[in-house]
Amino acid sequence: MNIHEYQGKEILKQYGVAVPEGRVAFTVDEAVEAAGELGLPVVVKAQIHAGGRGKAGGVKVARSIDEVRKYASELLGKVLVTHQTGPEGKEVKRLLIERGCDIKKEYYVGVVVDRSSGRVVMMASEEGGTEIEEVAARSPEKIFKEVIDPAVGLLPFQARRLAFNINIPNELVGKAVQFMTGLYNAFVDKDCSIAEINPLVVTGDGDILALDAKLNFDANALYRHPEIVALRDFDEEDEKEIQASKFDLSYIALDGNIGCMVNGAGLAMATMDIIKYYGGEPANFLDVGGGASKEKVTEAFKIILSDPKVKGIFVNIFGGIMRCDVIAEGIIAAVRELGLDRPLVVRLEGTNVELGKKLLAESGLNITPADSMADGAKKIVELVK
Repeated sequence: MNIHEYQGKEILKQYGVAVPEGRVAFTVDEAVEAAGELGLPVVVKAQIHAGGRGKAGGVKVARSIDEVRKYASELLGKVLVTHQTGPEGKEVKRLLIERGCDIKKEYYVGVVVDRSSGRVVMMASEEGGTEIEEVAARSPEKIFKEVIDPAVGLLPFQARRLAFNINIPNELVGKAVQFMTGLYNAFVDKDCSIAEINPLVVTGDGDILALDAKLNFDANALYRHPEIVALRDFDEEDEKEIQASKFDLSYIALDGNIGCMVNGAGLAMATMDIIKYYGGEPANFLDVGGGASKEKVTEAFKIILSDPKVKGIFVNIFGGIMRCDVIAEGIIAAVRELGLDRPLVVRLEGTNVELGKKLLAESGLNITPADSMADGAKKIVELVK
């Protein structure tokens, strides 16, 4: 789950991470009022769930109230296209009005889960203000990492070593250590999947501030954090993905025309791969999980069919915990309820597979059976073409 920059900064403040003073604004008048409270100059920042806002014209420095009004009017309602939004972009519906600061130097600090070591890693670089991927490709030697032992957390010497490696001024190393410790504590306490400060800045007054903040959260841990769930902005999410989450379905929309309904993330990925192998394009990733009911399967069909690009559906189920006859009943109920008018290929394997196939065969519905994953992928690609 993602949240906006201003929400992330509010969380970080609770952990002693210094951020510029700011206000959220949903209208031009609120932006002008916020600027009056903060004092000029201010930075007017578009709030969308995507990086690269500055390069796309979503960050403006206003030195007068007239400029605040002008920039707020231009940004609110604007569709901002960045390298992370895709060509469709995202509409700006809220702004962060933030007090300007005297930036002396920009740095990068981020916390991620490193799958290779199985540990949380803090990364830092003196190449702040640019995409960390660009730095990794161009100057990997400028990215420094500290692997953190979960039993003891980020130790002071590790934070100091990072600060020295990225050339934080000596007199500010203590503040940098406090900053990094707070960032790590927020990451762990809130079950983040990423906590990224880009840029972290040293100001002319000798402060260390998070000028930008990106916090993402592990969806599997949200049950522990109702205060984080309350920050969810449905305007930033695909409507189909929102509907899927209500039924505990894992759904991600893609650009193809073959809808996929699969149980298990690994099998879903393999299904998309084999569809592409045979010349097709998957329209979605959809994992119905290990205990799907007839109602859940029906809802999965509804979500797939709500995408106008879908020209056919491939159901690929391995019945372990999930019984194939239950899936078959769900498929039959969904097809009858929705009046499916597009090709449907079903491959079942596992528990009660013969009963499941029998139910589909005797349903009288236009359902094409498949004997294997490859057979199913070939059939749906041919039917769609």
